[in-house]
Amino acid sequence: MRLPPLKAIRAFEAVYRHGSILGAAAELGVVRGAVRQQISILENYFGEKLFERDGRKLAATAKATEFAEASNAALVLLERAAADFVGREQRRVRLGVPSAFAIWWLMPRLANMQSALDGVDVDIVPMSIVEPLSLHPELDAVIMGGEYRPAAGVTAVKFMEDEFGPVAMPDLAARIADNPARMVESTALVSRSAPTLWQEWFAESGTQAVIFRRKQEFEDLLLALGAARSGVGVVLAPRAAIEDDLQRNVLAAPYGFVRRPAGYSLSCRNADAKRPAFIALRDWLRRSDVSKQ
Repeated sequence: MRLPPLKAIRAFEAVYRHGSILGAAAELGVVRGAVRQQISILENYFGEKLFERDGRKLAATAKATEFAEASNAALVLLERAAADFVGREQRRVRLGVPSAFAIWWLMPRLANMQSALDGVDVDIVPMSIVEPLSLHPELDAVIMGGEYRPAAGVTAVKFMEDEFGPVAMPDLAARIADNPARMVESTALVSRSAPTLWQEWFAESGTQAVIFRRKQEFEDLLLALGAARSGVGVVLAPRAAIEDDLQRNVLAAPYGFVRRPAGYSLSCRNADAKRPAFIALRDWLRRSDVSKQ
């Protein structure tokens, strides 16, 4: 089968990630008309439209999304193969990490990680919104929680269990402890990076869902936790994120925690999974647990 032009695939994959012709043109260093031309070439090749207008953003169709993910994996594979061909060994890993996870889990272990990964440089890139690796060609790997879904060309390795539950200041936690229905009078603190977390907790804990009378949204979990510490309301949090707060009686968990089978995973492209730098990072993550500092 004759393959589509590589230049058209690159333009298409860039538009998919940026959601715009302008963003793709800026990345590729060409004018917008050149990108439109390449998209037109690919649409003529397949005989159908690849994008639909979603407000101000271009959204790929369902079939085009699958092709975009495969294209991203193939382009990265070519890039890595070219690096191997010229003998350039990759000893630096750009690691995307959820901002909250970076603060409460990874940074306290940074010295240990640097010592264990002697010779491997890990650039930690905080992510307020965790997105699949296919949308971030500038990253080599990402750490993802329960939101991880398998993707073409990506290897994911689970390295830590996950527990989560509602937490609040001790006086508020005491008022609602004997009956979750009493949370209706509290303010639900929600992180925009995980907007469905409350629904997931009700379902996974077997608790009757509560329709909160008040809800306050924050850009990420760090801000939502800060609001909970000041007494604003109740937030859902990973246990590891607030273990110190629990021990110091700053926050309390009125209903305990529910274990999430998905846990936390390190995702990297298949082409990188067997490289020494990634194996070293993977093994260190597997050896580390929430009790190690």
